[in-house]
Amino acid sequence: MLSIKNLKAGYGKVEVLHGISIEVPKSQVITLIGSNGAGKTTTMRAITGMIKPTDGQITLSNQDITGFDSYKVAKLGVAHCPEGRRVFSTMSVTDNLTLGAFPRLTGSRPKGDFKHDLEKAMELFPRLKERRSQLAGTLSGGEQQMLAMARAVMLNPEVILLDEPSMGLAPILVDEVFKTIARLKSEGVTMLLVEQFAMAALNVADYGYVLENGHIKVHGPAEQLKNDPAVVAAYLGGSH
Repeated sequence: MLSIKNLKAGYGKVEVLHGISIEVPKSQVITLIGSNGAGKTTTMRAITGMIKPTDGQITLSNQDITGFDSYKVAKLGVAHCPEGRRVFSTMSVTDNLTLGAFPRLTGSRPKGDFKHDLEKAMELFPRLKERRSQLAGTLSGGEQQMLAMARAVMLNPEVILLDEPSMGLAPILVDEVFKTIARLKSEGVTMLLVEQFAMAALNVADYGYVLENGHIKVHGPAEQLKNDPAVVAAYLGGSH
């Protein structure tokens, strides 16, 4: 599905990723964990065209998308739920979700049953259904995170990139976010998950990669990483 090989990327003259390789198979949840500054968000930005890789290759369903502009990556079916949510604050919940489906509504992607999918996205997050006419900027932080995830789902994507979906949320809302990820997984949605709560991420993932200083330090099945003493000591102590 999504394949990253020997990816190098950074900002200006500062290289953050030093040749990382990640595989995201269809219908699986792959998690990327690591400390702050390891390069997790940079990886997401390089995939979606927010920054241009300096070397390596990114393919989606065997199509080379390396260096594509963000809008082209979205048209091909990569939905990015960014760190910090970034909802359109002066637009309603419904309008935010509609924008998530923009490539479908303009013919860049198969339209499908848009109205059905809109209702399904709101059923995934009942709070959004209750607030469908409310301005996104007036929602709580947890509700905005739900909106950002639902907006990504509205693309009817090939793969969803989730960047720190639990950031800044109360524990009860963190649990709700991970239940939603588990539900999407059960429906066969392919996801690449970057998450600060490493244990919670590994509990829902099929496979994990540990990123350290721009290098993949270790990778393997999620259950294996959860029982790796080095991973436990470095990343799982005190995790959610």
